[in-house]
Amino acid sequence: MSHLVHFAKQEHKSPLLLKLNPRGRVPVLKDGDYVCFESLAILMYLDRQYPQGPLFGCSPREAGRVMRAICEFQAYIEDHIMKIIYAILFQGVESRLDEINRAMHIVAGEARNLETRLAQTQWLVGESFSAADVVVFPGIQMLLRALDRREAQELRSRLLPLETNYPAISAWIKRIEALPGYERTYPPHWRE
Repeated sequence: MSHLVHFAKQEHKSPLLLKLNPRGRVPVLKDGDYVCFESLAILMYLDRQYPQGPLFGCSPREAGRVMRAICEFQAYIEDHIMKIIYAILFQGVESRLDEINRAMHIVAGEARNLETRLAQTQWLVGESFSAADVVVFPGIQMLLRALDRREAQELRSRLLPLETNYPAISAWIKRIEALPGYERTYPPHWRE
């Protein structure tokens, strides 16, 4: 069962959530009496607990490729995406323009790398959906959601329209959105 946590109401610091994760962060997975938190740990648990759809591949080489894609995203892209998102949503783009321009330049370069990879394969690591897709997709979606805001108009034009500038990334997003269960995982507050 999914539960929406309202950060503005400090629900992530509620006694119930702190009992599940003393750091007061999400996501948290509760499977029976087992509790797991931190995204990558949850993915590893799900991969081992439910191996019929291997998230980390079926061989050591596949696992290495999946982990490499995750590590690349976390090391080279994620922080820059988050800088852009935070500036748009909370800080104001104009007040952080130099920093945001640098971040946008890096994100655009990394988007070209993703585009090249996805032009050759259906998923980030080969022809099977993997943990790499699970890790990268939310970051891309959050960035697109932030760029859709009025105050991000100038930034938006550097990456969008996705269908024109990054057609392979756009097709990858559509494949993920077509997966069974996708609708149940879509953040409900994003529909508002």
